[in-house]
Amino acid sequence: MDVQLPTGIMKKAAKGISYIAHPLRLRILEFLDVNGASSVSEITKAVGEEQVIVSQSLKKLRDAHLVYTRRKGIFIYYAIQEEYPASIFVCLRKLFGYMANEFYFLADNYKAILPRDYTTMAANRIKLFANYDKMRILEYLLVHGESNVSEIVKAVESSQLKVSQYLKRLKDDAFVTSRRDGRFIFYSLTSGVHKTALECIRHRYEMLKDKEGF
Repeated sequence: MDVQLPTGIMKKAAKGISYIAHPLRLRILEFLDVNGASSVSEITKAVGEEQVIVSQSLKKLRDAHLVYTRRKGIFIYYAIQEEYPASIFVCLRKLFGYMANEFYFLADNYKAILPRDYTTMAANRIKLFANYDKMRILEYLLVHGESNVSEIVKAVESSQLKVSQYLKRLKDDAFVTSRRDGRFIFYSLTSGVHKTALECIRHRYEMLKDKEGF
């Protein structure tokens, strides 16, 4: 697939990414992905935070339609609402596997809790690009490779000033690199959580029969 995702799909992806760009929320979703439907007490014990804080995070995740609840007796259980956040963990585990030479993490069906410092790093890095405009620029570079500002501006349908400002922030955060060739500056995508997340989003979209169900 050598074209960018539809605008509406990328906006939905950016919104979903922004909700998981938080260390505690990401750890909660990871726990649910590995262990399935769980009670607040189980989640609280696993993530090592106060129950009131976990409950607040669960409410935000539920409001964002990333988790849903079901009652069983006196207990309320939480589970991941969509495949979308679960698919992000498949990609994050693979990235960790490559980084740490833990190759069993590369299997699609392998599920295990990642080291907490890695999850925190991933959430903080995601927070830096969890924005529609930034993700649109990064996606363009992912699809088309090295490009100059004019090419990016035309593709993302934004002003040159705005694109240049975002490119500077993306470069400062090491999401892109640049080189000068005459009067042109060319940008390229780097490897990392940002690239992994975008590849995961695009892969999920390609696999869906009902694209509107993203």
